[in-house]
Amino acid sequence: MKAFRTATLYAAAAGALAIGSTAHAEAPAAYKQEATASIDGNAKLVQVMVDSVFSFAEPGFQEFQTMEYLTGILEENGFTIVKGAAGIPTAWTATYTRGSGGPKIALGSDVDGLLGLSQYPGTGEIKPMVEGAPGHGEGHNSGMPVMVAAALATKEVMEKHNLSGTLMLWPGVAEELLATKAFFVRDGMFEGVDACIFTHVSSDFSTSYGPSTSNGMVSVEYTFKGKTSHGAGAPWAGRSALDGVELMDIGWNFRREHLPLTQRSHYVITNGGGQPNIVPGDASVWYYFRDHTFAGIRALYEIGNTMSEAAAEMTGTTVTRRTLGYAAPQWGNQPLAEAAYANIQSVGMPQWSADDQAFARSLQEANQLTTAPLRSEVGELGKPTNERPTGGGSDDIGDIMWAVPTITIRFPSNVPSMIGHNVTSAMAMATPVAHKGAVAGAKAVALTTLDLLTTPELVTAARRYQQDVQFATEQYAPVLTPEDKPAIHLNTEVMNRLRPQMQQYYYDPARYGSYLEQLGVAYPNVATK
Repeated sequence: MKAFRTATLYAAAAGALAIGSTAHAEAPAAYKQEATASIDGNAKLVQVMVDSVFSFAEPGFQEFQTMEYLTGILEENGFTIVKGAAGIPTAWTATYTRGSGGPKIALGSDVDGLLGLSQYPGTGEIKPMVEGAPGHGEGHNSGMPVMVAAALATKEVMEKHNLSGTLMLWPGVAEELLATKAFFVRDGMFEGVDACIFTHVSSDFSTSYGPSTSNGMVSVEYTFKGKTSHGAGAPWAGRSALDGVELMDIGWNFRREHLPLTQRSHYVITNGGGQPNIVPGDASVWYYFRDHTFAGIRALYEIGNTMSEAAAEMTGTTVTRRTLGYAAPQWGNQPLAEAAYANIQSVGMPQWSADDQAFARSLQEANQLTTAPLRSEVGELGKPTNERPTGGGSDDIGDIMWAVPTITIRFPSNVPSMIGHNVTSAMAMATPVAHKGAVAGAKAVALTTLDLLTTPELVTAARRYQQDVQFATEQYAPVLTPEDKPAIHLNTEVMNRLRPQMQQYYYDPARYGSYLEQLGVAYPNVATK
């Protein structure tokens, strides 16, 4: 019941606290018009960035080409680049400061792809570009282009009107592994930051505040050590590490019946031994434990640890564990969300063409998904409710939300009804739908950033809300320890093997007007059923 009590406590606190309206805490209209015009003028750059990052298709901890490409654009435009943030080779910050004083605003979005989801864009046919390669099956190729375009427009306004403040861009590395943002926070990346705007691709255009209905999570790999022997000649001389893994998994699956409804847990065996006639001396299993509160996550983690040790006792093996990542429960900031939502309403949805609508429907029909048109109106401002959370996915932006006032702006660069973590979610992500949605998202981010730069009362209200409402319910309490290190080894082997094939498909904007043109894909490709 802890998650339900948290939501109820939040609703009561929000009703009692007089934060004050932030409707007046807004940048001058002329500044916003200039930023909007700047982003419209950079629409071609947005398209090129979205298409380029899509073509790189790099999974977590392997976003090297993506890093070089995006930091190159920012460096050319006067941003100071620092690579290797928090000891992670593909993590970076890009900073621009004007004047003295003024708020420091962080702008971030995820950049990694997903294993095994290589997919041609612009077609509803399931068609990998490189068999078995990663792809952008969650649309993370669009997020940082949104932020780069927003930052360049904001920088122009700062220079023209002599506005003081700092912009800090940062990428969400290895978000699909939920493996970096807790390390960013632990290692001080967000010290001195006054507010953070985060973006995520969607088919709608919205934001929210209060506790999220999604889950936090801890990612743990358990490694069992046994003793090898001949599986037929002397099995009694061996101690099977795989037996330890399997007994832990069996125990966990029986325990599920007696776990809270909010939890989600799942695992993969990452090492099950070499061959059947050798008793496995080493075996590993990788778990995600998810729940809605810090205490709930920790409780699952401790149960898992106990089960692993019991399985080792039963099999005469030993077990060690390594925390590979962590994601705190999410909590959006109300004053920031209200300011951003006003800007989302001002920007409005993209003007979809008949071709865009026909293309969206073709994807849905080709994959037997619910048909729904590209949305014509922005979504509602998401607010907390007293409904009991029932569990769901995770995003490690939650850790940053507990470090500084933060919101997520969801921008409309994908088609409704696409399946998350599936090739269908990649089909539109290098098409005019993705490009137009990213331009709209960049405008909302830039206008909200200008509100923060020009109206100190918005910064104050955001911090006050975090202190008086968010921190009144829970305090940041991650499982991560000072000894834990980022799992930068992940996905190395697959990219060493597949990158040479993938490089043949990198987008060349000097030769082609779009990635679809380079691939020879017509738009809208409505013939595929």
